[in-house]
Amino acid sequence: MLVGNYTPWLVVVSLLVAILASFTALVMANRIITAVTPRQGQLWLLGGGCAMGLGIWSMHFIGMLAFRLPIPLGYDILWTTVSLLAAIVSSLYALWLVSRPTLPHSRLAFGALLMGAGIASMHYLGMAAMRMQPGIDYHPGWVTLSLVIAVAASWVALFVAFRLRHHDNRLRHRVPPAIVLGMAIVGMHYTGMAAARFPADSICGAAAGDGLHSQWLATLVMILTVAILAVVLLVSWLDQRMQSQLLRLRNQDLRSSLNDAHAELSQAALHDPLTRLPNRRLLQQHIEGALIEAEQRGTRFAVMFMDLDGFKQVNDAYGHQTGDALLVAVAERTGQLLRDTDVLARLGGDEFVMVVRIDGDEDVAALASRIIQSINSSRLVPSHDLQVTASIGIAICPDHAASERHLMGYADAAMYQAKEAGRNGFAVFAEWMNDSAEQQFRLLADLRSAIGSPQLFLHYQPKLSVARHMVSGAEALIRWRHPEQGLIPPERFIRLAERSGIINDIGRWALNEACRQLRQWHDAGHDHWTMSVNLSPIQFSAPQLLSEVRDVLARHQLEPRRLILEITESTVMRDTEASLRLLQSLARLGVGISIDDFGTGYSSLLYLKRLPGSEIKIDHAFVRELENSSEDVVIVSAIVALGHALDMDIVAEGVETAGQRAYLERLGCDYLQGYLLGHPVDPARFIQLHGLPRPRIEVAAGWKAPDGGDFLN
Repeated sequence: MLVGNYTPWLVVVSLLVAILASFTALVMANRIITAVTPRQGQLWLLGGGCAMGLGIWSMHFIGMLAFRLPIPLGYDILWTTVSLLAAIVSSLYALWLVSRPTLPHSRLAFGALLMGAGIASMHYLGMAAMRMQPGIDYHPGWVTLSLVIAVAASWVALFVAFRLRHHDNRLRHRVPPAIVLGMAIVGMHYTGMAAARFPADSICGAAAGDGLHSQWLATLVMILTVAILAVVLLVSWLDQRMQSQLLRLRNQDLRSSLNDAHAELSQAALHDPLTRLPNRRLLQQHIEGALIEAEQRGTRFAVMFMDLDGFKQVNDAYGHQTGDALLVAVAERTGQLLRDTDVLARLGGDEFVMVVRIDGDEDVAALASRIIQSINSSRLVPSHDLQVTASIGIAICPDHAASERHLMGYADAAMYQAKEAGRNGFAVFAEWMNDSAEQQFRLLADLRSAIGSPQLFLHYQPKLSVARHMVSGAEALIRWRHPEQGLIPPERFIRLAERSGIINDIGRWALNEACRQLRQWHDAGHDHWTMSVNLSPIQFSAPQLLSEVRDVLARHQLEPRRLILEITESTVMRDTEASLRLLQSLARLGVGISIDDFGTGYSSLLYLKRLPGSEIKIDHAFVRELENSSEDVVIVSAIVALGHALDMDIVAEGVETAGQRAYLERLGCDYLQGYLLGHPVDPARFIQLHGLPRPRIEVAAGWKAPDGGDFLN
């Protein structure tokens, strides 16, 4: 037997070439899947397969060069070319496989088998290129081991390349896997070489014929090795350049996006979405800044509170779209009369506030007159001839007050004096108005302190299911018992809360208290009862409403469908797209949505059918004359048909007589509310009256409840 030996430095070179080939495979796998177009991906696949195949083939023949026998050696050109093609085809298949969207275990195993067979074929075809005579005798055990190593190395290569193709592309994260794969490929080669046995009288037919001699093979392999090294270095350099450039561009885009998002959030948080004017929060900042300037420089400024006369009639007659167009036109017209240093803000609805620097009282009076005349004398909305005027109240700093709260309150009081004086005018705050203004301040202060105290409490009015003839839930109604003035009418303090901005705190408390009470009723066995809670327009537009509802449901462990949020029709139609988004989010949460006071506002059926409402609440205005008005019967019947067509329940409120109840039941209402069925009462009285099942009671038409009583009492 001929005994061979290896040149150590060529063995090391073969290992380095294998590592470079593995590194090339990892780079190309990433390039294929990140290609912008399919054609680019195909080019990366072709180039990468050739580079990887050349690398594996070069490693093989460098390993052959490292092998020395005591006879001349050469290599047949045809078989050498075939072995090169086997390496390239195996590499192309491997890169194609790892560029697929998925790589299940069965496909990975089959691919490793094919790739391993290709690499083994490349090796043994290269050995056959020597054309040894007699032929090489292979040891079966070592051959089998080399095949196993080839398949295992292929499995590892495919798995690693597939896992790393989406991950970090930096060199330090690719070199260790490339080293592991390169060592596996070299291990297969030298295991296959160990399987070869050369008889003592062997000669190399390729060396004696027209094959490539060792020196030519050395030159060819070195050229290929340098080419692979150049390709790898070029790809790595381009990859680094591209990644750094992409990272820089991504950071620039991210910084720009964050700046834009911050600007948009600031705009949304501090400006009115309809008119783009400053909102209440930003107005407070402007007034506080003007107060500091007035104190430091001794300047004067006026707070002008403007309210449109007849705006509600415009909304009722022409709809909210026309009303919104009117508000935008008023904002534009008023802004044209102000200086750049002045501030115009919208509080909500038809209320505007101006902060104006002044030198004399005649300046602010002249400005107010010009604003009133501008609004009254020209057509604000081109398509409609609207009769709208303005009433303005004026408070001056430091003449009248030196705080934001007092200036706003005094200007508001003066505006109401202008309205009481006949509207379409202005009034400057005077001391004789102080009583009513101070009274409002005290009431507002008392209301702030009442939040969370026993002064504020909820009463509950029953909601009767027509189908089951029993109470199905309740509506929570807020009450305030003032320690000195007794019960304050809700319409009085709710309006004050909305104007001052504390309605969100009150609404949050009411929602939590109603859900807490519902939890108690469920624990007492009434787990089918629902709770309806009214949302004010300001609370409905608060950005944290959705999270507050989610938190209160989790806090009291309530099913979302047991909570029904009542929103007035006009609130929904104020900003239809924003309302739709919020209502859809609440509906996805599972909360019931009730459209309150339906029929009293201006609705578009196009929007109504998109609303994820669960019930429509017919306003009591249509119920009141139901027994005497055929028109109201037709309207209620149409609302019932519309609601049922949209898969919504119908609730009729304000039921006070047995005749109204009979009509509503015949017309198909699902639920009824009103004094006939039960007055709003405290929780203990509610459970006493409605906690037990009651038999169905038929009441003769025309029957009236005694004074102080109700139907269920």
